[in-house]
Amino acid sequence: MRYEEPLFRPPCEAESLIVQVTLGCPHNRCSFCGMYKTKRYRVRDPEEVKADLRRARLFYRHVSSVFLADGNTVAMNSDKLAEIIRYIRRLFPEVERISSYGGGRFLKGKSVESLRALKEAGLDIIYFGLESGDDEILSMVNKGVDSKGMIEAARRVREAGIELSVYILLGLGGEDRWEQHAENTARALNAMRPKYIRPRTLYLLPGTPLYRDAQEGRFREASGETVMRELQVLLNRLEVEGAWFLSDHVSNYVPIYGHLPEDREKMLAAVETALEKADLYLGPRYLTSL
Repeated sequence: MRYEEPLFRPPCEAESLIVQVTLGCPHNRCSFCGMYKTKRYRVRDPEEVKADLRRARLFYRHVSSVFLADGNTVAMNSDKLAEIIRYIRRLFPEVERISSYGGGRFLKGKSVESLRALKEAGLDIIYFGLESGDDEILSMVNKGVDSKGMIEAARRVREAGIELSVYILLGLGGEDRWEQHAENTARALNAMRPKYIRPRTLYLLPGTPLYRDAQEGRFREASGETVMRELQVLLNRLEVEGAWFLSDHVSNYVPIYGHLPEDREKMLAAVETALEKADLYLGPRYLTSL
């Protein structure tokens, strides 16, 4: 495969064949994110992508899942993306899952019909960056869409039959807005009804606007204890029936996993243990990978 670095994928796609259908992120202005700052967004020629796929077929005898990189691949023309997805299904008939990142700003601009066409072509799941359900925080971090737009985007994805995996960013409200962040994020998730909720914890990356805000006193980074309190509120307010809560990222203080609503108390007990043993669980984090 030909890759233009840096290359990112969800942790759960570690065993997947990664195909760069687009390069960079079409928004690329979130103040907390440093993922695609060295790239200019562009859509690759479908024939070039197909050539990469044919090369991969020569090397891999069995491919169970494919992730379509880079950021917000679903923002590209739906017909062209569907063409690539169908090609993957023909070339790798054994594939069980095809997935992509997708942001609310772009998904809310897609019709249910165009998203359903992606589903029919073979797209199974979209990893959706909500980050926060609080409009003040979404504006502060320049997400490019408000909570109403996020909820509408999620509705369209669900109606199209595509599974929805939603990322939230614990600590994004800092010390000053943590409670409204938790309350309104739970509210948004309850309306979005995703199959998966995947928390990450804010890590201030040098060079990002939010890092500069913190350095200059405009943003107070949330402590580990505050992040756990935020998680308590969130878990108590969630009313998403049948959702998996999966803390599958190196940024998180504590690995918390469960199925809602039956595992709520177990997850809350894990949060309480982390608070009681803060010295053990809530110390400095040294991220080796994002």
